[in-house]
Amino acid sequence: MHWRTAVGTLIVLMIAACGGPDNSTHGEPAPTLASRPPQPLRLLVIGGTSGIGLETARLALKRGHEVAAMARRPERMTLSHPNLILFKGDVTDPIAVDEAVKDRDAVIFTIGMGPTQEPVTAFSTGTKNVLDSMHRFNVGQLVMVTGIGAGDSRGHGTLVYDWFVRPILMDTVYEDKNRSEALLRESTVDWVIVRPGFLNDDAATGNYRVIRDLEGVTAGDISRADVAHFMLAAVEDEEYWGETVLLTD
Repeated sequence: MHWRTAVGTLIVLMIAACGGPDNSTHGEPAPTLASRPPQPLRLLVIGGTSGIGLETARLALKRGHEVAAMARRPERMTLSHPNLILFKGDVTDPIAVDEAVKDRDAVIFTIGMGPTQEPVTAFSTGTKNVLDSMHRFNVGQLVMVTGIGAGDSRGHGTLVYDWFVRPILMDTVYEDKNRSEALLRESTVDWVIVRPGFLNDDAATGNYRVIRDLEGVTAGDISRADVAHFMLAAVEDEEYWGETVLLTD
């Protein structure tokens, strides 16, 4: 097992052992998805073969949308559906991004990265490429996942995360996520920035909190499937454009 994987596993266990915070008085309840979407959309999910991206693609297909999933290794996709299109490409490659973005109605950006102490530029380079393509092909909506520790959410994790994980193992990752958020806020597209709490693979519950004001908040757990639920709600309902939200149980 690689040392970063071992450290990551230990951290998850330590965080879990601390118990979760009570956020029931913060923010607002999860949005409710209509029984059917207002209209089928042509969605691009970047990072759509794993994690939040995979769960988003799964839910979007179930709801009748057309999904284009872009990934460096599309052969890892575990979904099969008539409305699913796979694109092989890296978000840092502007030509590959152009090919995936054109003819889409909205983009959902879900790429992630494990612990590293090396310089990171993939998030900001990818964001710039996506925004450039969106402007070129007149695509107006982007929902992006960053994470707890980006921007003003720094310091709103657990003690282990805030004092060890974020500054020692993930500092360069979050520096670049901050650059991505800044690029998005400066753009002319309709955007939502989504910062999930500590992710797990539990089933979707639809029972989580959407928090815009972080005062007094400590992030808890949330399933990738529940994050996907919010991503689809953000695109379908258009309620959260221009907002940065923390999602947590």
